[in-house]
Amino acid sequence: MSDLPGSAADLLPLLTRAERLLSRRVGGVLAAESLSIEAWRVLCLLADGLGHPMSEVAAETSLPPGTLTKLVDQLVDRNLVFRRVDPIDRRRIRAYLTARGRREHERVDAEIRAHLAGLDATDDTTLAVLLDALITRLDTSHRTPTPA
Repeated sequence: MSDLPGSAADLLPLLTRAERLLSRRVGGVLAAESLSIEAWRVLCLLADGLGHPMSEVAAETSLPPGTLTKLVDQLVDRNLVFRRVDPIDRRRIRAYLTARGRREHERVDAEIRAHLAGLDATDDTTLAVLLDALITRLDTSHRTPTPA
């Protein structure tokens, strides 16, 4: 039996191990900034500047709503994130990066990239494209139903 996966189902242990190893590396940089991996995921999602509903942030970061609320409260206390009522659906709350949050995200992102620079390989772009394609195939929540 080969060590290389033969199907998408065989990828789970490899992706899990890669994610854990990368999280440890990135976590070392984040710890110096008093940020957790979960907080970093929130900041990265909000870095697009669009503002996201809290329900979407919870789903994209794989955090339960209560845990996310506490985490966002901490980021608000640090003046990295702010919340606003959604102008279209007033029942929803959207989260955004503050100006300080944008600066901190850019600075920490540069630190992480510098820390990981020695790991860069020419295959990284190919791997990113392949992982994005796998995510697209697996993410049924964004598929439009095909007519019968």
